[in-house]
Parts: sequence; structure tokens; C-alpha cells
Amino acid sequence: MTTNSIYAQLVKTGDAWSTAYGPFVLRSALQPIFKKVADGVFDIHAFQGLVRAERNGEAYPPSQFFPLVAPEDLPAVDSLLRSIHILNAGLLQRERTMVVVSFQPQLFTDGVELRHELDRIRLAAHEARLAPERIICDVSAGSGNGKLIARTIGQLRGAGLRISMSNYEASEHDIQDVLALRPDFVRFDGDWVRDYLHNSAGSALLRVIVRQLQDEGIEPIFEQLEETWQVDLCLELGVTLLQGYALARPQIAPTAFNDEYPEMLLPPAEPSAAPAPPSESPAEPAALAAPRGEPVTRPVRVFGKRR
Repeated sequence: MTTNSIYAQLVKTGDAWSTAYGPFVLRSALQPIFKKVADGVFDIHAFQGLVRAERNGEAYPPSQFFPLVAPEDLPAVDSLLRSIHILNAGLLQRERTMVVVSFQPQLFTDGVELRHELDRIRLAAHEARLAPERIICDVSAGSGNGKLIARTIGQLRGAGLRISMSNYEASEHDIQDVLALRPDFVRFDGDWVRDYLHNSAGSALLRVIVRQLQDEGIEPIFEQLEETWQVDLCLELGVTLLQGYALARPQIAPTAFNDEYPEMLLPPAEPSAAPAPPSESPAEPAALAAPRGEPVTRPVRVFGKRR
């Protein structure tokens, strides 16, 4: 596969873009990342693009598909997937929602190749009618040496794209690396977060990390949240960007997200009333103190346009 053939391999069928690699059909699944905009009110802040591969009608998870890709074809396949995720997010025609796409620095170590790939991202964004700042390139913290990651992030940012970092751990070294690179977002691994949420000491550490990142203008994204109590505790920690099955599952494009979670016309303002004394507002602490895994009683969350 050559990079010159990439856009010849994009196929639009109905309301969705797809592509192919050898005998595999490659489709986009989009999963929302929700933003808390008021108490109990959420809007879709971004969609994460996820590959769905199949051969002869049989699904292949990414862990099985990517080892079957020839190493010399990985940059082209990576670019193809990024393109269909951007194009499918654009078909939803939302006014503010972003799209998160994976970017692997080790696949584009040559400066010329990287500039060509940035051109392809901008072309896909233009076709999707998405401004470059609505494209979030997710760079894994373990995807290469520090100089390569820093150089790649600098060029992505120079192209007007936003940056997220994943595979982040809470060591002092990792914190300093993230603060030096200054991504727009940091994505926290769900398994790691769940381990910390199960005890008060872990929750206290997460609270400190969340505040430290937010003070530096970096937004944490807590993902793979599978239970309602995990969502509630993340909100109590001050996290505003949340993703996981507890909120919404991925959908293969074309998705029904516009019907299920219409984009808000205007984000509602936070209530300005002073908080009630603790003795007069027991519901919230009681909900947060509910035993792990048990249903949590909270106001019904509201998604979509303000009525």
C-alpha cells in the first residue's frame, strides 16, 4: 500500500465512510466523551474514533487485526483510519463537537512523511467541515522516545490541531513530562482509575492530580467508566470529561447519537445560589457514600438541547 493510494481507498456508502485493507473491511465506531456543563446536565464534547475490522463477516478486534498488518503498511492504515473517523464525525454536522483520533509518532519519524500526514489530516478535516482545532490527536505516552514525542506534538500543534496524551501514570516523573509537553487533554486509563477509586487514599491522589492538571489548563478525561458509582465519584473529584459504557457505548457509523444526544444550543449556566449547609443537603454525600457497585440515587442526567 502506498500513501498516494490512500484517498482512492475511502468509500462512502449511504451515511458512512469506510475503507479496506486486503480482505478486511474497516469501519468507524464512535464513542462519545461527555462534558458536564451543569449539575446533572451533560453534552457530547468529543467523539473518539475506534476501528471495527471484519473479514468475510467475522469481526477482528484491534488486538487481532493490527498484528496482521504488514509493518510497511502501518503508516498508510493508520492514516486511513484517522481519515474515516474524521469524515464520519463530520457527517453528524454538530457545531462544536470534536473528534479524537490516534496518532503514533513512531510511524512518522521522517519530517517529510509527517508533513504529508498533517496535510492529509487537514484535507480530511476540510472535507468533514471541521476546523483543525476540533481534531484531537491522541499520542500515547509510551509511543516513542521523549524527543520524538515532543517534536511530533510541536508539529501537530503548529498545524492547528489539539493534543491529548494517553497511557498516563501518576508518577512524579510522568506528571512533569505531561506538564512540559502541555497537551490539551490527558486521558486516564480506566482500569488504573478504577483501582484508585476503590479507596479513599487513591481518590485523594486523583483529586490532587486532577486539580494540578486543570490549574495548568490541561483537561483530564476519565474513560472506560462502566458503573454509575464510578461516574459519580469522578464528578465529585472535579472531573468534567467522562467516557465509558456507563454513559454511552460506541456505535458503528452511521450512528444515532444526534437523535439520542442532540447537541445543546447553549450550555446552561451553573446555578448561582449559595450551597446549602451540610445538614440541609444530605442527598449528594449519601449518594457518593453508597457501597461500591450498588445503584446510586441521583437526579436524572439530561442530555441534549435545552428546551
